[in-house]
Amino acid sequence: MQVVSGPIGRERAYYEAPADPRLDAEMQSLLDWFDAPHDDDPVIKAAVAHLWFVTIHPFDDGNGRIARAVADMALARSEQSPQRFYSMSAQIRLERNAYYDQLEATPKGTLDITGWIRWFLECLERAFEGADRVLAKVLAKAAFWRKHADAAFNARQHDMLNRLLDGFTGKLTSSKWAKIEKCSPDTALRDITDLMSRGILEREDAGGRSTSYRLAG
Repeated sequence: MQVVSGPIGRERAYYEAPADPRLDAEMQSLLDWFDAPHDDDPVIKAAVAHLWFVTIHPFDDGNGRIARAVADMALARSEQSPQRFYSMSAQIRLERNAYYDQLEATPKGTLDITGWIRWFLECLERAFEGADRVLAKVLAKAAFWRKHADAAFNARQHDMLNRLLDGFTGKLTSSKWAKIEKCSPDTALRDITDLMSRGILEREDAGGRSTSYRLAG
């Protein structure tokens, strides 16, 4: 099994997996090591397990997905908790180009995988940071709706407030409101004016034809 890249006719093989006769023995060695109790740092173990599985490359397709799942399993075991608020697998997918570059840069024929482990740990840290940002948004959204639990909003207002709480892209103007909520500009402006009178929305600094709105701080 070869891992290749490049246009058809000019492919470049940048990795060749162990030959078929060795696969069973190689996989058994990985499984025995993975399940055996030892004192290795569990996060380092997750990094090694991921690279080890990808190096064996036992399937025609899906090796990366399974390797990410193996790493997530090892991390879950290390935390001894049924709940996790981050996903190493998702973070690697976000950084797939750097991930493949790192795999290709990892030396072949040597046991020195320091570069790979360093990249894995840095990627894990970014997964933590991403989870923190997501949780902050979730908690802020929950706090907002808890604060306004007794307030009455029409369906358009409810939808747009959720969009703003989730991180609205760009500036919110009355014309965007009308387009998104499929209503007239006058209806959009009434919706906005109502929310401003209740101190929920406020005007951004720019005025005139470019008037835009944001959640009141």
